[in-house]
Amino acid sequence: MEAGLAPPYTIPAMTSRPRTKFRKLDGILLLDKPRGLSSNQALQRVRHLFRAEKGGHTGSLDPLATGLLPVCFGEATKIAGGLLGARKAYDTVARLGIVTDTDDAEGQPLRERPVPPLRIPRIDEALRALSGRIRQRPPIYSALKRGGEPLYAKARRGEMVEVDEREVDVHEFALQSAADLLDDLHGVPPQLRLHVECGSGTYVRALVRDLGEALGCGAHVAELRRLWVDPFRDPKMWTLEELQALAERGDRSLLACLLPLERGMASWPPVDLDEAQARRLGRGQPVDGEFHPPGRVAVFGPGGRALGLGEVADGRLRPQRLFSWACAQAPAPSGAAGVAGEPVHRAGRG
Repeated sequence: MEAGLAPPYTIPAMTSRPRTKFRKLDGILLLDKPRGLSSNQALQRVRHLFRAEKGGHTGSLDPLATGLLPVCFGEATKIAGGLLGARKAYDTVARLGIVTDTDDAEGQPLRERPVPPLRIPRIDEALRALSGRIRQRPPIYSALKRGGEPLYAKARRGEMVEVDEREVDVHEFALQSAADLLDDLHGVPPQLRLHVECGSGTYVRALVRDLGEALGCGAHVAELRRLWVDPFRDPKMWTLEELQALAERGDRSLLACLLPLERGMASWPPVDLDEAQARRLGRGQPVDGEFHPPGRVAVFGPGGRALGLGEVADGRLRPQRLFSWACAQAPAPSGAAGVAGEPVHRAGRG
């Protein structure tokens, strides 16, 4: 090309994707998280799909894991902290003979050992020892923070990470199948299929790691799926593909996937207030009476409308986390799940 001549092409005009116009939205979505996404990545995808101004999830799943990830939009984020401590259930596959730095299949192998002959009684004995109220050392690749920084960030930089043991509750740790191990199939890695029900703060990766050590060969999580989280024991979960298809059909179809806030409050004992009591609580004032039981409670106003969370002590009810419409000066919405101000069919409490 001769100097001074313009190249035989033109630069196309710059284009940008239209910005998402977010809206006020209240409700709970039971997402079936796919493998390969972090919990925050999954949250952001559904938040943009629903165009929700505010959203949060109620307990992280590792990128390798699939299954139930409750997502709270709008006012539902005020009860998300309570759902974090709820009982959970998982199915997992433990790959025997290989230990990794993350205690799952996404990590780097640290050591490999032969798998000794194992029979069901020995496996069951090891599972029983890891059940009940136990002390557990969380994985070094975890979101637990030290000095305001997640442990996984320190581990990725190669820093020495010391993790203290802590007490956790393992309600059930049971063998579902050992056929891949006991049948001695050629070409099939030795693995155990397990079921776990546990409380807040329990790491399934750590359970599998400790089980492998108890069996004398080491182990890591090859697959992990969360089945349910209290109070969603029999959840209707939605995949990202299903939600995208519903969004293409229209907003009404998409919003029908949301659960009302009351469904997320079923784990707390209910306390019902009359109109005068609800107004007083909405002003941030305690309500005298013979309320029970003591502790955190779900508060409902006239007509069964959820007002938020309260605390009962010595028969007196104090506000804790109230929804915006519980404020005496704010009008009550006509629906609990959906776009603010739009009526949505409300499922019955419980």
